[in-house]
Amino acid sequence: MIMRILGEGQYEITEEHLGHLNALDSDLQSAADAGDEAAFASALSALLDAVRSLGTGVPDERITPSDLVLPDEDTSLTQVRELLSDEGLIPG
Repeated sequence: MIMRILGEGQYEITEEHLGHLNALDSDLQSAADAGDEAAFASALSALLDAVRSLGTGVPDERITPSDLVLPDEDTSLTQVRELLSDEGLIPG
């Protein structure tokens, strides 16, 4: 799966890491639902850090569509709420 972090780039994520990323996404969803800005910022940072560390960066010269687009760390709780579905940012 190819995940893009807005303003940063793409990362290739293997299936084995999706469960962990979905758990972090659930934390993000819970913080957003509660309107807890501090927990939201922490959960978004944890999710993005996990994508960066577990994923393999896709070279800029390789043109490939993203399966999933994640907001950058400067995205507000209000903006992310507009992006969230019932399944969070990461379906599954």
